[in-house]
Amino acid sequence: MAVYVDEILDWTLIAQARGLRHTHWCHLTADTEEELHAFATRLGLRRSWYQRKGPNDVGWHYDVTPNKRAQAVRLGAREVDHGFIARLMDHRRRERDGVPDGFACGNDPNAQLTDGDRKALGDFSEFLAQAGRPPAFRARQDGAES
Repeated sequence: MAVYVDEILDWTLIAQARGLRHTHWCHLTADTEEELHAFATRLGLRRSWYQRKGPNDVGWHYDVTPNKRAQAVRLGAREVDHGFIARLMDHRRRERDGVPDGFACGNDPNAQLTDGDRKALGDFSEFLAQAGRPPAFRARQDGAES
C-alpha cells in the first residue's frame, strides 16, 4: 500500500473562477481510499476536501498545497509524475470494469492489440523519441506499458 503526490501545477485560472485562495496545488491519492483518508487525517486535511464525483469515479483524491505536499513527502508519500497518476486511474478503471491491464484496442475494452499493433506502437514511440518528442507512453514488445 502506498500514498502518492504528483507535481505542483499552477491552477490560477481555475482558482480565480472558483474564488479559491490557493492557486498552486497537486493531488494526493493512494492505493485504497481507507489508506488515503488515514493519511489525510495525519496531514490535517478535512474530510470535506476529499474529491470523488460518485461511486464509479476512479479519480478520487485530495488537492494539497505546496506546504502540505512537502509535509506529505516527509510523512512517507511517494512523489510521482502526472503520467503515473494517469496510469493509476486507468488501472482503477480497468479493475472496476473487470478489464485486464494492458493495451486495449478501439472502443471494445476487452479487445487486445495484435503483435503487429504492438510493433507499430513501438515503432511510433521510437520515431517520437528520435524526433525529440517524448511519447505519451512507451510500448514494450510484450505490449505492457512501462
